[in-house]
Amino acid sequence: MTTLFIDEDEFVDSSPLDAVEEMVSQQEWNFERFGDEELTASIANAWGEVHVRYLWREDASLLQVAAVYDLRVPAAKRPKIYETLSLINERLWLGHFELWSDEGALMFRHAVLLGDSEAQIAPLCEAVTFAALKECERFYPVFQFVLWSDKSPEEAVESAMLETVGEA
Repeated sequence: MTTLFIDEDEFVDSSPLDAVEEMVSQQEWNFERFGDEELTASIANAWGEVHVRYLWREDASLLQVAAVYDLRVPAAKRPKIYETLSLINERLWLGHFELWSDEGALMFRHAVLLGDSEAQIAPLCEAVTFAALKECERFYPVFQFVLWSDKSPEEAVESAMLETVGEA
């Protein structure tokens, strides 16, 4: 993981998305900025691409990070996916997975209260981003097993929880 150090004085009266933009630029990820409230980035991983959306709510000092899979859940599979989400979420320490019902999109979400400590913005954004990417990569096969291999949610989650040692 790349560590990003930013001078505290740099963020007086600026949006935390400036720190996010600096981070995604350093990672050489494709991104688009929408004013002081939103930034989206497309990030390649082992299973394809994840679209990470950063939303800043200044009135609440809240930065929401949502990592959305390039994958849609058909209506007939949603009950099994909801059960799968429940099993996954009880194992997570940070954030949660959810299904955006309007579009059938699976995503990982977490919100960070940034408060007054502007010096912590960059490290927090980076930590949450890499945690989201790690969890998206870790649990993508679970969703694939449930959606396309007709595994039960329990079987799919247990398969993802196995830690591989060594290589074949």
